[in-house]
Amino acid sequence: MEVLHREVFQRCVERFDADALCRSFSCHDQFLCMAFAQLTLRTSLRATVECLCARPDLLYHMGFRAPICRTTLAEANERRDARVYEQLAAALMRKARRLYQHATLAFLPEASAFALDSTTIELCLSLFPWAHAGRRRASAKLHTLLALQGNLPTVVIFTCARVADVNILDELSFEAGAFYIFDRGYLDFARLYHIHQCQAFFVTRARNNFRFRRSRSRPVDKKNGVLFDQSVRLDDFKTKKFYPQAVRRIGYRAAETGKRLVVFLTNNFTVPAADIARLYKSRWQIELFFRGIKQHLCIQRFFGESSNAVKAQVWIARCVYLLIAILKKERKLPGSLHTILQIISVHPFEQSIDRPTTYKNHLPD
Repeated sequence: MEVLHREVFQRCVERFDADALCRSFSCHDQFLCMAFAQLTLRTSLRATVECLCARPDLLYHMGFRAPICRTTLAEANERRDARVYEQLAAALMRKARRLYQHATLAFLPEASAFALDSTTIELCLSLFPWAHAGRRRASAKLHTLLALQGNLPTVVIFTCARVADVNILDELSFEAGAFYIFDRGYLDFARLYHIHQCQAFFVTRARNNFRFRRSRSRPVDKKNGVLFDQSVRLDDFKTKKFYPQAVRRIGYRAAETGKRLVVFLTNNFTVPAADIARLYKSRWQIELFFRGIKQHLCIQRFFGESSNAVKAQVWIARCVYLLIAILKKERKLPGSLHTILQIISVHPFEQSIDRPTTYKNHLPD
């Protein structure tokens, strides 16, 4: 928790006046409780409070300034504005980006790369009616823009599952010169042309009914798995109005496996075709990210039923992930972020020490 500066946290609280009606249990106390639940993989408020109260002698030194009660924590999750922790996550993300700014992809060191995807969180319709997603089912979506340099979630948008993935492209701002990688669920040529106008690059897959007119073919080395490299223009009456420029079409089949042909679309004409294929392959990092946070953070079992309580838990989980990423970089810790989370989960009350502890004086004669 020393990574989190109290001044930054207090500015987020004051922006939404979240501590206005608070007598003792502040937003900082709420954050510490929920962060403890995330770090130790607790699955309920009762389990979280019982574990914290097991060491009352350490609570003050951990930052708690008020007694911990389950009902008080539940009420804070229901009523405290969840945007406080959304803004806190954004501030931590800016710090993490500065620390990881020199991290690059081995085959594309000069550019930033982001992967965009979503994961679905299944909910109970009777408990979460606000997340109604269809007949007798409720679910929510976590739309994430992941920076592949460091695997940092730069943008996280929490919506109902009814929101289409492609609509999230309207909520993003695109960096000039950066690569944005997504699958066919985000294929909309009007939105792709907006990315092109922002001087950013997209890499996606073509659909089977993609209609085009070839204007140029480049020589390729089929030993790298690249079968063709073409410049094409859209030939469909509707789509060519949305994207009037040429698109690069790359056919790729992995030489070592011989799997089926994959066709990529991009607006970058300078990067080698094999690197475009490798860039799309790196999109798998976001799938590993989703699997990791579902295994090592508590975002599938929620402590409250309201939309505000669920969002607060999700944003605090993102804050915890970013705190670990910052800690890993500042302290130069070995291992992956998920390994560090596993180790911390069994040492929540341990004090950090600057020198190794010796047990010589405690050994029996």
